[in-house]
Amino acid sequence: MRLEMFDPAPIGVVFTEGPEHRLAYTNELYRRTFGDRPLGRPVRQAFPDLEQSGYFEIFDRVFATGKAEVLTAVPIDLAFPHPAHAGTRYFTFSISHATMSDGRPGVLGVIVEVTEEVTAAERIRVLSEERRRALLRYRSLVNAGSQMVWVTAPGGGVTEPSPGWQRVTGQSWEEFRGDGWIDAVHPDDRAAIVEEWRRALDEVKPLFTHTYRLRLATGGYRHFAVNAAPVRDGDTVVEWVGICRDIEQEWQDARREELLARATAVTADTVRPDEMLAALTRVIVPDIADSCAMYLLPQALHRTPGTALTAERVAALTREGHPDLPPHHAEHLGPGSPLARAADRRSPVHAVFPPGSPPPDLAPPGAEPWLAPDANSVVLLPVVVDGTTAALVAASVCGDRPPLGRPEISLLRTLLERAHAPIGKALEYQRTRQVALALQHSLLTDPPDVPGLGIAVRYRPSTSAAEVGGDWYDSFVLRDGATVLTIGDVSGHDLPAAVTMSQLRNMLRGLTLDRQEPTGTILRRLDVSVQTLYLECTATCVLARVEPAEPGRFQLHYSVAGHPPPLLVEADGTARFLTRGRSPMLGLVPHPEYDSAVEPLPPGSTLLLYTDGLVERREEDITTGLERLRRHASVAVRRPLEAFCDELLTGLPAAGDDDVALVALRLPAPPAGSHGPAARE
Repeated sequence: MRLEMFDPAPIGVVFTEGPEHRLAYTNELYRRTFGDRPLGRPVRQAFPDLEQSGYFEIFDRVFATGKAEVLTAVPIDLAFPHPAHAGTRYFTFSISHATMSDGRPGVLGVIVEVTEEVTAAERIRVLSEERRRALLRYRSLVNAGSQMVWVTAPGGGVTEPSPGWQRVTGQSWEEFRGDGWIDAVHPDDRAAIVEEWRRALDEVKPLFTHTYRLRLATGGYRHFAVNAAPVRDGDTVVEWVGICRDIEQEWQDARREELLARATAVTADTVRPDEMLAALTRVIVPDIADSCAMYLLPQALHRTPGTALTAERVAALTREGHPDLPPHHAEHLGPGSPLARAADRRSPVHAVFPPGSPPPDLAPPGAEPWLAPDANSVVLLPVVVDGTTAALVAASVCGDRPPLGRPEISLLRTLLERAHAPIGKALEYQRTRQVALALQHSLLTDPPDVPGLGIAVRYRPSTSAAEVGGDWYDSFVLRDGATVLTIGDVSGHDLPAAVTMSQLRNMLRGLTLDRQEPTGTILRRLDVSVQTLYLECTATCVLARVEPAEPGRFQLHYSVAGHPPPLLVEADGTARFLTRGRSPMLGLVPHPEYDSAVEPLPPGSTLLLYTDGLVERREEDITTGLERLRRHASVAVRRPLEAFCDELLTGLPAAGDDDVALVALRLPAPPAGSHGPAARE
């Protein structure tokens, strides 16, 4: 055959002759592929770069046996035709015995490059293996992971089982498939998740997210977050794939922060303990509990552990649909009651029980039914401030709602810490009040027994824990037989005011006993002491001296330093204020002048000294209160002196936010048959 016929062939052709396989012919494609090799040389010399490949042994076998051989997709490392294209390429070789036209024997090689086919097949194989391994990894992750993976049809309805779902919820595949998963959702969350899921399917949202509670195989519920996305083939949704992730701890943390923020907001401008506790109940119900009652312990500083407990309920709130409790109620509980036990232990009393079946010791006989009939758990939480149980909180959960547990108790404690400051202040006020009242009562002594004169005194402390300490009265007899009456009020209503009051009272007593001077002069000397020793102090005062003017007659020497005027009530009920002898209050004006006045006291008349708590009312002019006192005293004066004082304290409307002190002096009635107005007790 003529070899030149292979020159244009689209395959590579090579011919060697003789047993040495001398290179006799290569066509153009062969030369482009393997390079232009010298003719006439043995192939082992012409192709030294292929010597180690073992291909030339095939030439030997074919030449010797005459049997053709085929090699498929053989890799060959080539540096031709340009080093930039060097690399491994793949060829299929067909080697057969051939004879030239002149009778020379040789070997004919036909070479076809299959690099692209081999590379494409390898890519397909690698991709297939990668996808197989990815699928194996995905299945392993799904089976071992905490997330639940599920697949639904384009219109909803689960189509593939999820081992994670069955492991978490306990639902079998038959229970789970289709829309059966809804049965595992908490009843309160079902309507919302179904509505949102249907909307996502209809609108084909790119991402569906929702949070709900799932029933666990072990009992109870936990919060899960679901994320789902549509799987598309072009413009067509072929399925939805989603995951459910347990976010209970995240949800608890977020809820905790949200409730704490709400508690901070509702109590920001609240300073009274009862108002703050009431505000906190509106945070606790219904997010933490179905029912919550707040109790203040008014006798917290006096009560001995193990004794009866008085608890004043200042707030109560229940979830809608549950019976209400009156917000204000006083409970007098025995030492064995649950609230008393919590107060004594200074730690929570916590119980979980079947709905409606509380332990007997949670509802002792005779106690108010503060526990809801279908409650399943309760916590009685003491609010301990400076070692004293000052308040108690009773919270409960009802029905099939998860019972109160450690997380809820911890959250309740944190919320109630906001009430520590106002409750602590209330306790401090109580302590201050006790000390101030003790100091006051040690100084507010009984009046002296003066022949012919009746003297009565009264002191009523403020009902406010903070309003104590400033009012005083005093009465004593001088060496000359005159009777001294004093009454005063130091600015401030706290323990320092009570201390200053005691010092001014004793100082005034000493000044009055030291010298027989006009009352105005004595008050001026007292003012010098105040402005020297008590720079920030101001006070009001009345100093009165009652002395005989003639047999059966008395006169009053008095001075008024910024204080409400004395009231003189005659035996027939005629009442008037003594308005002379008025001077500035103590400690107010530098170098003041203090006046004195003298007033005859009719037989049988009553002289009344009092502090402003008896006549002052908020949003009312003091003249209204003075006129009210004058009218009331003119009627009450017909009663005995002690009853007269009681009538003034109980018969007049009380503001309750200030102390009240009274000193009343009654003169003897004129002898029978004497002239002048008669006054009989």
